[in-house]
Amino acid sequence: MAKAISVDIPPTLPETVTPDTPLDQLNLNWSERDLPERERTKHVHRLHPYLGKFIPQLVEIFLRKYFKAGDVIYDPFCGSGTTLVEATTFGAHTIGSDIAAFNVLLSRVKTAVYDVSLMRYEVLDILEQVRQWREQGLFHTLLELPEHWDQASEYLRQWYAPRALEELLLYRALIPRYTYQDLLKIILSRSARSARLTTHFDLDFPKSPQTEPYYCYKHRRVCQPVGEALKFLQRYSLDTIRRIEAYMAVRKPVEVQVLHADARSVTLPRLIDGVITSPPYVGLIDYHDQHRYAYELLGLPRAEDLEIGAAKKGTSRNALQRYEEDMIAAFRNTARFLKPGGIVVVVVRDSRGLYANIAAQAGFEILGHLRREVNRRTGRRATAFYEDVFIWRKS
Repeated sequence: MAKAISVDIPPTLPETVTPDTPLDQLNLNWSERDLPERERTKHVHRLHPYLGKFIPQLVEIFLRKYFKAGDVIYDPFCGSGTTLVEATTFGAHTIGSDIAAFNVLLSRVKTAVYDVSLMRYEVLDILEQVRQWREQGLFHTLLELPEHWDQASEYLRQWYAPRALEELLLYRALIPRYTYQDLLKIILSRSARSARLTTHFDLDFPKSPQTEPYYCYKHRRVCQPVGEALKFLQRYSLDTIRRIEAYMAVRKPVEVQVLHADARSVTLPRLIDGVITSPPYVGLIDYHDQHRYAYELLGLPRAEDLEIGAAKKGTSRNALQRYEEDMIAAFRNTARFLKPGGIVVVVVRDSRGLYANIAAQAGFEILGHLRREVNRRTGRRATAFYEDVFIWRKS
């Protein structure tokens, strides 16, 4: 395996990469100055918080080096849609699959084609409807609309103040009136994440509802638990409009298909030219649980038992063996649809050295291996670590 990239090589920016750029000259250890936060979260890449996503510049670099406009790129673990979004701005057709229903919803919303004027109207109109219903005290009239109303789950009643829950349920009840319903669901989910009864500094891993005032390490003062959702609905509505408009200005007229399916067995609708993916790390994240609020609020189907490498499955010897077997199955299935000589780029934290065997067992030749330092983490995930980037070719 290749050694970590030498620090005396200048950081590589996406626009400088061509098919002729030597792999060993790619320095992916960007500083904040090299790659500021606004670039790492450009347009729809920050449409909704998502743990474990990789930065879009990695995808952009390897699209430029190994692929061309018109190719078909596949991501078997599409997650929040980073590869799919970058492929659409690069000019490649793309297919994604994921076992988690929320991930599929988010990826479809991020890569959809929008009538910007209609999108703006609908996002602002539903927000105004919620505001008016709240100001006029008309929430109780929803009880007369059984097709839009059901009892909130115990989880929702536990994690939201009464007023916040009413506003979220009202927004949800109004969604069927509009065209861009999936987009509105993402705004609702993003708002629900922020409106939970949790401390401001622990939105990622809340353990229990925060119902009393508390000292906030983020704001360095005593803060009150969140009591409403409307302010978040307004904030994220305006942000969503801006991000969708920015994305539509750079999105190419390419095809996108996002499949709610298991990478180990999915049948792709067409052959693919290559793969860029960031698989789940072993024993790190429970992908369904991180969006529990969305599953409860939107009534999405759950399939957490099928997650590969879920945190709750641990990192025991048996868990590692199962993870390796599952990844071999996923990449072996992917190879069935990959054209001869097709390139696969895998971004993963391979701290246990599993991926050389995964590649070999799945039928791939390792062309290269780079390591990059991930030194910008948010919230309470502040520890730096190294990430592996493998380049494989179908044997």
